[in-house]
Amino acid sequence: MNDDPGQAIATLQTENERVRVTEWRFPPGTATGHHVHAYDYVVVPMIGGDLTIAEDDGTRHVKTIVTGQSYAGPKGVSHDVINETGAEIVFVEVELK
Repeated sequence: MNDDPGQAIATLQTENERVRVTEWRFPPGTATGHHVHAYDYVVVPMIGGDLTIAEDDGTRHVKTIVTGQSYAGPKGVSHDVINETGAEIVFVEVELK
């Protein structure tokens, strides 16, 4: 476990009044940093793997994302997403404004 992960790479792909689409690249040892989702969202994994989710209460769990298998999350989710593996993980996040 890396106690001081680097920053995952967020690239805004498109945004308008209805959606925001961001590519997230997680080289090994990087994280999003703690954040709260302002919108409902859909995650589309491009390169799957095991991401560690750090919850607000200090608990951590591994979420395996699988290339091409999307999932959705609600507005208000509050967490940090960390790549503690030795491989890059990539997903596209579509936020529904």
